[in-house]
Amino acid sequence: MSTAVVLFRHDLRLADNPALTAACAANTRVLPVYIHSPDDHSPDEKNPWPAGPASRWWLHHSLTALDKRLHAHRAALHLCKGDTLQSLQTLIRESGATAVHWNRLYEPAAIARDTQIKNTLREQGVGVHSHNAALWCEPWDIATQQGDPYRVFTPYWRNLRQQLRVVEPLPEPALPGWRKLPGGVPLSSLELLPRIRWDNGLADAWQPGEHGAKDMLELFADDAIGYYARARDVPSRHGTSRLSPHLHFGEISPRQIHFELDRLMRRVDAKRRPDIEPYLRELGWREFAHHLLFHFPRTPTENFNPRFDRFKWARASKSQLARWQQGLTGIPLVDAGMRELWHTGWMHNRVRMIVASFLTKNLRQHWSHGARWFWDTLVDADLANNTLGWQWVAGCGADAAPYFRVFNPVTQAKKFDPDGVYLRCWLPELADAPLSLLHEPWKDPALLQRSGYPAPMVDLATSRQRALAAYKAHRE
Repeated sequence: MSTAVVLFRHDLRLADNPALTAACAANTRVLPVYIHSPDDHSPDEKNPWPAGPASRWWLHHSLTALDKRLHAHRAALHLCKGDTLQSLQTLIRESGATAVHWNRLYEPAAIARDTQIKNTLREQGVGVHSHNAALWCEPWDIATQQGDPYRVFTPYWRNLRQQLRVVEPLPEPALPGWRKLPGGVPLSSLELLPRIRWDNGLADAWQPGEHGAKDMLELFADDAIGYYARARDVPSRHGTSRLSPHLHFGEISPRQIHFELDRLMRRVDAKRRPDIEPYLRELGWREFAHHLLFHFPRTPTENFNPRFDRFKWARASKSQLARWQQGLTGIPLVDAGMRELWHTGWMHNRVRMIVASFLTKNLRQHWSHGARWFWDTLVDADLANNTLGWQWVAGCGADAAPYFRVFNPVTQAKKFDPDGVYLRCWLPELADAPLSLLHEPWKDPALLQRSGYPAPMVDLATSRQRALAAYKAHRE
């Protein structure tokens, strides 16, 4: 009888899980394991990006959901706490396992750790097998005609799209024999939940786990996909998939999404069939982000475009950063987005670009301050996507928006929230404000005094001109 350890990380699902499927096919016993390593949750030189509080909240509930799914197979998730390699060596010794399977991660620290673990275990005679469960295409399998990594999205997507096929996902495997091992720890000992409970908003907004991902996809396919090209920029409605945290934690795969959308669309009359290409393209941006992170691993902390290393950012201001974080800038759309983020652990993508532009352009604060705050507060905090997004808006990234493109929060709010539904939802002080003043409440000082809403911390036009002047001086 052969035994294999399946190491779960950001692949917290049973269906379309290549590591789990391969282990079940080749072994008579399978031990599902999650290892809570200090390297993953405490900042150090090996891993400067440990999971933030919102991500840890999601992880707790996703592990709970996975364990319940395993119980349906008369199995359970074995939880360990400690160094990943040492924990695996102990499990291998106690279980008699001859193989370890995992699905690949692509963050620089994870690659370095996995490489070390793989080499050590193989030297000890253990078979180690890694699989792709998170991406359509491995970062090293797509390149320009010269063999270089892509730096611009459109040609990257053109190449990837030509390779993309609708592939039926792997079915949920029947787990072979399993026996409980001593030494596991309870989930509560991982201390993933906040000690002071601030997570009610997250619990109201999300259902972590494989079933939650499936429900969200069905909701998207039933309604929002039909209006996606038009409604994805409207923050007041459920116009996007909201699958990003489920994708990050591997509760669903891009292959599953592609297959299910294609299957559901085939049921719709061809004349009324929604075009899923705009959404697939957005998933392509996720692939591009991982492509960049793999080939340019320093970008989470360094400018992709080194010319910005000499750019004159404003001096770091704790007070300005705090007002931005708390949604007290006095700019309604910026504040609404930041409050949505704090309450739900998520922010609409259009609004993400606007709040990032305000921080990096109007306040001229370094993009890394925003990236760190998003990392701590987003339930979908993903190093590849977070890095790409912030550097794109700041103008220093791959395929970036030009620095002189400064989002105007007032213009954007009037265009994408013309009736003020989103603003009134997240800014209760302004809930009764007339629509003529809702987007620019500073035009009536009496309204600010009566409502308690703050005056703008900067003048939008003046701060924009200062940003453009700084950029002009940088170029010259």
